[in-house]
Amino acid sequence: MAHTDFKNRGILVDNVRLDLEALMKAKETAVKSLTGGIAQLFKKNKITLIKGHGKITAPNQVTALKEDGSSEVVTTKNILIATGSEVTPFSGIEIDEQQIVSSTGALSLTEVPKRLIVIGAGVIGLELGSVWSRLGADVTAVEFLTSIGGIGIDGEVAKSFQKILTKQGLKFKLGTKVTGASKSGGVIKVSVEDVQNPDKKEELECEVLLVCIGRRPYTANLGLEELGIERDQRGRIPVNSVFQTVIPNVYAIGDCIHGPMLAHKAEDEGIVCVEGIKGGPVHIDYNCIPSVIYTHPEVAWVGRSEEDLKSEGIDFKIGKFPFLANSRAKTNNETDGFVKVLSDKATDRILGTHIIGPSAGELINEAVLAQEYGAAAEDVARACHAHPTCAEALREANLAAYFGKPI
Repeated sequence: MAHTDFKNRGILVDNVRLDLEALMKAKETAVKSLTGGIAQLFKKNKITLIKGHGKITAPNQVTALKEDGSSEVVTTKNILIATGSEVTPFSGIEIDEQQIVSSTGALSLTEVPKRLIVIGAGVIGLELGSVWSRLGADVTAVEFLTSIGGIGIDGEVAKSFQKILTKQGLKFKLGTKVTGASKSGGVIKVSVEDVQNPDKKEELECEVLLVCIGRRPYTANLGLEELGIERDQRGRIPVNSVFQTVIPNVYAIGDCIHGPMLAHKAEDEGIVCVEGIKGGPVHIDYNCIPSVIYTHPEVAWVGRSEEDLKSEGIDFKIGKFPFLANSRAKTNNETDGFVKVLSDKATDRILGTHIIGPSAGELINEAVLAQEYGAAAEDVARACHAHPTCAEALREANLAAYFGKPI
């Protein structure tokens, strides 16, 4: 932006360069502020924090093994497992967090790599790949599937997303399987082959290899099996509709149970689970949980995709509106992308909303609220939206779904 957009807007800046050390310090300051805020919330709400590895040693007992080797036993009426997830390892490729890194190591590189290969073009791979691309790395994403963005993303949005990222300089090898990687000096050689035709092999080279093939539940060594709590084939803890395991007073929420691995999904589950323990109602509509990819532009969605509705045999209408026709987006010179609304053909009820464009992660929350309350596309279309705002594009897409065309 400083190299191109600034000049076009009459802002002249010379010798623009990156200070990666200062950037990393800013990141660390932000992380410290966020984690410190959690600590303050614990203190404010009189929550006792015990640092260590917790293991359930009885239905009403948790033992914490501390770093100094000592342990502390806590007796309790109820237990809530919220251990989250960890990076899924890639068989045969050892992560050293220096040259071969996970998402953790990719946030702490000491220099911008000349070439970066990302294994996996899902949410995290695209987020981190696009960051290092903007900082100057030559980035190639290798994806087993034939589309980017991971599970849940609308097919039309994924295609547009790939075109935009390609225009920004990212390279993609889709339908491609990584078979191995080896280090030779300061270079990593990555062996790949075509998924459809394994005889079609290729060797890629990079200075840093980022392994981003997903995350897995962190459920090992928690004492589950000893209690009779069996994990499923993905390592997740089975729970009922009120988040109880097979042991009635042992609950589980978040990444370690079914559903998308999203912090806000875990947050909502934690709230309603504890409300349920205290006698309140327990309900979450998983169809109303939004997903966001924090790239530039952002991608966000909630509800069903076009592919979902077709496979389920549901008749639906489509309303679309491009940011190229939105006043605020045009003024800001951020016109890539569009809003896509899917509504029931018979009732006009909103079934899904998909956004790629400026502030998509913010705009999607209006769509979440509308869908949570069972709104029709007409409801959003008839709600007054401030001008000029990017949110008008959401209104126009709903109008197109309801009326057949925008203003």
